[in-house]
Amino acid sequence: MSSKSAKKDADNLAAVLEKIPQMFGDDAAVGQRLHDIIMETAPELKPRLWYGMPGYARGRSKPVLVFIRKDDYVTFGLTEKANLPVDEDAPDKLIPNAWFLKTELDEATAARIAEIARAAVG
Repeated sequence: MSSKSAKKDADNLAAVLEKIPQMFGDDAAVGQRLHDIIMETAPELKPRLWYGMPGYARGRSKPVLVFIRKDDYVTFGLTEKANLPVDEDAPDKLIPNAWFLKTELDEATAARIAEIARAAVG
C-alpha cells in the first residue's frame, strides 16, 4: 500500500472515529463498540463516512456493505451490496438488512452483529 493510500485510510478512519460521538451522543459507547465489532469481525473492511454515517467497505472505492447510525434508535444495517442470502424456506421473500438497538449492546447482541457482519462480507 502506498503512503498516499495509507494516509487516506487513516484519514477515513479518523473521520469515522470523530463522527461516532457526534452522531451517537449519549450512546457513543454503543457506536464505538459497534465499530469495534465490525472491525474485529471483518478486518478487511475499510471504514469511511457514507452519507454522513460510518460505513464499511472492502476498499475506499468499493461499495459500502455495512453501516451504523443513530436516529431515535441505534441502527446496524447492510446495503444491497452486502452478501444477503435469501432464506429459501421462509414463507416470504423479505431479506433482513437493518436492525435497531435501543441503547444496550449485550454479549448475545454483539455476537449476532459479528455473525451478520461476517456473513455480509461473504
